[in-house]
This record gives sequence, structure tokens and C-alpha cells, in this order.
Amino acid sequence: MFAYIEGKIVQKEATFVVIDVGGIGYFLRISLHTSLALPSSGLCKVQTYLHIKEDAHTLYGFIDNTEKKVFLDLMSVSGIGANTALLILSSLSAQEIKTAIVNEDVATIQSIKGIGAKMAQRIVLELKDKIYKENTEISALKTDMTPATNNRKDAIDALVALQIPKNIAERNVDTILKQKGKDLKVEDIIKLALRM
Repeated sequence: MFAYIEGKIVQKEATFVVIDVGGIGYFLRISLHTSLALPSSGLCKVQTYLHIKEDAHTLYGFIDNTEKKVFLDLMSVSGIGANTALLILSSLSAQEIKTAIVNEDVATIQSIKGIGAKMAQRIVLELKDKIYKENTEISALKTDMTPATNNRKDAIDALVALQIPKNIAERNVDTILKQKGKDLKVEDIIKLALRM
């Protein structure tokens, strides 16, 4: 029904945003990644999906069409509703989800709170072929599992083992890799993350 909404941000939290369009405030449920990508105020454009159930009409917002497409793909998996799909997109970026599915990386998907081994396997099984058909950059997704990607995962796992919350560990590691480059060794990433 709504392809996108463009307007002024009135309120933004980690899980929702209110956008004023011509005097009407639209309440959109969003992922953590979308929340971080949106400005705290001012004009914005958000891709949308209206989820209609018997007891509720819920509007979901996405920073781009890639995130929206992954959300819809996840909802097509039996046993995954809109809230679970949004939880997955808050834990991993759309690109990370696609990469994990293409590489059959069940462990990464299972690392999301509330996603068990069977559900993670079902996501991979039901979406792998669909992502292959829909994406021309599959070779790029395949090569995303480079040592740098593995170093990121290993560093995050190590930090979590050191009692650092996973979301903080991920943020710190991503910041380090962005600033220092992706060729850092795992030990160096951990040392730098522990200083943040």
C-alpha cells in the first residue's frame, strides 16, 4: 500500500520512528540498523511495508530496499513473523544475513537471540535458492567470507567470551575495521576493542 514515506522525523528510538507527513504522524517499527542510519531529526525517506493482521495494521520502515527485501524474504520462511524478521535485521545487517545464507553459515544466524538451530537451518534451506536467483552479486557474497570477515567474527566471539555485550563488541569491532582497515589480525582487533 505504501512504497515509502518521506517527511520530517518527529521522534526516533531504537525500535521505532515517527515521521510527520503533511501534519499526519506515521509510526513505523524499524530495525536497529535503520535507527542508526536515520538522522535524529530533519527530513528523511524510508521504504515501508504495511503488515496487516486481524488484530493490527503495523507499518514497518527500512533504510533501503535491500533491507526491505530481506525482511520480506525472512517473513516468507515458515515460522517467522514480522517481529522475528525485524529482530534478525536488528542483529545482523541485510548484507550479513544474505552472506550467511549463501555461505550456509547456520552458526551466524543461530547466534541471534531467539533463533534456534532448527530455525537457522530452515532460513538457510528456504532462502538460499531465492537469494541466488535474485542477486547478481552472489560471487561478491561468496567472497565476503574472507579472512577479514572471519577475523571480525573471531574478534567478536572473543570479546563476548570476555563478558562484553555482543552489540557493543560488534560496534567496536566494526569501528576499528573501518578506521584501521580489514587486514588487522584478530589479536590486534581485540586489543584495540578492549581500549574503547
